[in-house]
Amino acid sequence: MIVRFGYVAMSTVIPECSPSKTMTMASFGKLGDREAGLRKLEAIARMNLHNTLRLLKHNAGSDIMVYRLTSKLVPLATHPDLEDWNALSALAEDFAEVGNYVKKHRMRVSFHPDHFTVLSTPRPEVLVNSVRDLQHHADMLEAMGLPATAKSNIHIGGAYGDKPLSAARFCEQCSALPLALRERMTLENDDKTFNAVETLDVCRKMGLPMVLDIHHQWVNNEGELPWELWPGIQETWKSSLALKDVPAGETLPPKIHVSSPRSPSDPRSHADGVEPAPLVAFLKRIAADTPAVDVMIEAKLKDGALFGLMEAMKEYAGKDSGITVLNGASVNIEP
Repeated sequence: MIVRFGYVAMSTVIPECSPSKTMTMASFGKLGDREAGLRKLEAIARMNLHNTLRLLKHNAGSDIMVYRLTSKLVPLATHPDLEDWNALSALAEDFAEVGNYVKKHRMRVSFHPDHFTVLSTPRPEVLVNSVRDLQHHADMLEAMGLPATAKSNIHIGGAYGDKPLSAARFCEQCSALPLALRERMTLENDDKTFNAVETLDVCRKMGLPMVLDIHHQWVNNEGELPWELWPGIQETWKSSLALKDVPAGETLPPKIHVSSPRSPSDPRSHADGVEPAPLVAFLKRIAADTPAVDVMIEAKLKDGALFGLMEAMKEYAGKDSGITVLNGASVNIEP
């Protein structure tokens, strides 16, 4: 099984390379000149996209082919007071440059919209904002010229006192989305509300691919072991929504998230790095029936955690472990 590792948005290795610089609406208002303010927002966004390209080049040089883009590329992009601002048109060349690099190097990139993007909400105004945010993420991927294999990952959302009703509401409100948005969506189990079993059930109903977060599953489960769910999760990656824009005869590898607890007293928070043993145990359990899987590392040290994990993988390799290091960010794992 080919395992590729990726990281989230920021680098702790490359200095002065934030792709998430921003401006508050309060600061925007203090400028006094709306057009000057919009040009400043565009300048910040250009710097974010420039730094994104720097990070992608860093990734290519380190064999990292899996990367999560920050949602904060364009400051205030979805603010209701700036609805008349066509930011993506003004930034078209910058987005295209990022997308061209992704395509040239055959990278897998994604977004993870913020926690306020919830389709299970009973509040119409929250739903409107959530759909606007999903559309913005899809528009950014379109501006990069990326196919539907570049997706946005979300959670089901809150239970609002009635989890079955909230799950049904998610399905209803997700079904009402344009197909172009649903084709770019994956769904992830969370650490407090919708566990992996419940998330898989919704994914089956909606035809959405499921991203298994094994840390979340560890702290929020029904007694099942994560590899027991894997055959069903893997099947969701064969749906028509999952396979949109995948070349004929190819597959899109399932994706999982991995992190380690910060401490026994704070098991839900993420540690700086990743403890390799639980991850390796999971990967070896699924290796026999999984040709490939992509692993998004959600650790505080970002790419530093990835490099640390790869050093640990080198320690495993060569000890009759069934692990072979392929390059700077991927391994082959035998059962």
